[in-house]
Amino acid sequence: MQQLLPSLLPRPILFAHRGARAHAPENTIEAFALALKLGASGLESDVWVTADGVVVLDHDGQLKSGWFSKTPIGELRRDELPEHIPALTELFEACGTDYELSLDLKDDDAGPRVVEAVRSAAPGLLGRTWLCHHDLDRLVSLRALSDDVKLVDSTRLSRLSEGPERRAARLAELGVDGINLRGPDWNGGLVALFHRFDLTAFSWDLQYEHHLVNALRMGIDGVYSDYVDRMVDAARAERLLEP
Repeated sequence: MQQLLPSLLPRPILFAHRGARAHAPENTIEAFALALKLGASGLESDVWVTADGVVVLDHDGQLKSGWFSKTPIGELRRDELPEHIPALTELFEACGTDYELSLDLKDDDAGPRVVEAVRSAAPGLLGRTWLCHHDLDRLVSLRALSDDVKLVDSTRLSRLSEGPERRAARLAELGVDGINLRGPDWNGGLVALFHRFDLTAFSWDLQYEHHLVNALRMGIDGVYSDYVDRMVDAARAERLLEP
């Protein structure tokens, strides 16, 4: 079994992927509220911006507009979207802000709009908002908008052409806060490497308790799962929850 290694954070973040999507319709207020009720300490979603500049939470970013056609959310106004797609500010109104928030930026306008929306509606959440993007240049450009918001390199181990250590050094130099890799990409040594550069290590697509326990034992700082109950059980088994 993986040796228990320390996390960079006081306690690893338990991110409910698209809300409690294994228990309720994904990316809905119902799913986010249920995730918090089940014990998640973080919420995750993809974000898009409507034609009238509203940040909304949805995975695909497209709506069916016919038998074989789809319309991008960016071409629609907020009032043209179905009711189940929430705006970011509606999440705050329904669920408060007592959690960590991980947002996967899905279009070019999303980053600045998210920072603006959080600063306006929930300024205390800025330091607990983790913005994830695969394009480092676009990600780093967001630092000028806020010193508090967290920036996360969202990638895969196979895409680190320069190697993990050089990527870690580059991220630290650029002021990025962490890196997010798929679960199987991680091992204890790799987590320790990124920690050495004061970078948080996040792991996504962890759906089974033994995978979650293994990730937590290697010192991962944040795990993402569809199954909030399993995620919480894994953290409880490792005595990583608030007493």
